[in-house]
Amino acid sequence: MGAESMINHEGPPPEAIGMDSDRLARVYHFLDEATAQGRLPAAAILVAQRGVPLPIRAFGRQYLTSDSPPAQPDTIFLTASITKPVTVTAVMLLVERGKLLLDDPVVSVLPEFAANGKEQVTIRHLMTHTSGLPDMLPEDRQLRAAHAPLGEFVQRICQLPLAFAPGTNVSYQSCGTAILGAIVEQIAGVALRDFLRSELFDPLGMKDTALGAQGLDESRIAHVNVDDEMRGQDWGWNTPYWWRFCAPWGGMFSTVSDLSRFVQMFLNRGEHEAGRLLSPATVQAMLSDQTAHMAQIPPAVRATQVWGLGWRRQPPGEWSFWGNLLSPGSFGHGGATGTVLWADPQRELACALLTTQPSAMSSGLLGRCSNLVAAAAL
Repeated sequence: MGAESMINHEGPPPEAIGMDSDRLARVYHFLDEATAQGRLPAAAILVAQRGVPLPIRAFGRQYLTSDSPPAQPDTIFLTASITKPVTVTAVMLLVERGKLLLDDPVVSVLPEFAANGKEQVTIRHLMTHTSGLPDMLPEDRQLRAAHAPLGEFVQRICQLPLAFAPGTNVSYQSCGTAILGAIVEQIAGVALRDFLRSELFDPLGMKDTALGAQGLDESRIAHVNVDDEMRGQDWGWNTPYWWRFCAPWGGMFSTVSDLSRFVQMFLNRGEHEAGRLLSPATVQAMLSDQTAHMAQIPPAVRATQVWGLGWRRQPPGEWSFWGNLLSPGSFGHGGATGTVLWADPQRELACALLTTQPSAMSSGLLGRCSNLVAAAAL
């Protein structure tokens, strides 16, 4: 079997919070077996039910070398696109403070964004992947290879044309989240990473989370099993360049414990241990189906691409990266490094599952593990 680490043994038995011990053991066996077989270099998981977290489990090796120390429950992972709902939350703090409206044109904050006919793109379009922007810049890899700063990415995004008229289709795009980060910086007058630290991470007690790795214990960061294109390059996910790039769409580092705090705040309608971070109205807006009301989106697209603000919602009867057993209205997000964070409000169930295997999403491994978690809820 694979090497497994665990801390925080104390706590109520799973049955006391509505979880089946035997079925929960299948979750951990699944991940233990996946790391032992080499399908996952490293993984950590935290399951919470009714607001009570179960002990964290960690599996595999922190680094990609044979002499690597084992992954630990407090190992820090590159979360990739789980960063997106965090960046959107930062914008929503500005919305609830009266600094923005969801249907404000982006050009009202960033006039340079108007190039090539983008005057009609709104903040809401950026949050729901309906802006018409591409996922990545066409020259994304060349810019990374040149160690271009984030500001250059934003400038080039502002010059892009749209692939479709805003609000007429859904197409997943990181470029829109980059613009959301620039909007936060323009309005708040501070770097996005600093805004996230002071306004989200510190209040929530997310002490091991940051946009970019600066200030974190880098010896605790797990290395991603990058593909041939990134392997040996000085711009990939395991390099100083990316660790300091602070991508609003995919540059957050965190632990399963910290991410559990973040998603639990949404299940608690904006409240956390020390008080309130978001208003219930803000949480409701972020978790509501936003794309259902965009009549120009083809019905077949609206049925399968269901987006709140920053969060993807579970469409009824559809498979997602978190499997097929979650209740309709469940919400979450995944990341290209092999990560997933989701919550099922009907069952009061949440799961943070972080790995270092990018193919874990496309292969269905994250979905199968999420099914095991959902099946363990009584």
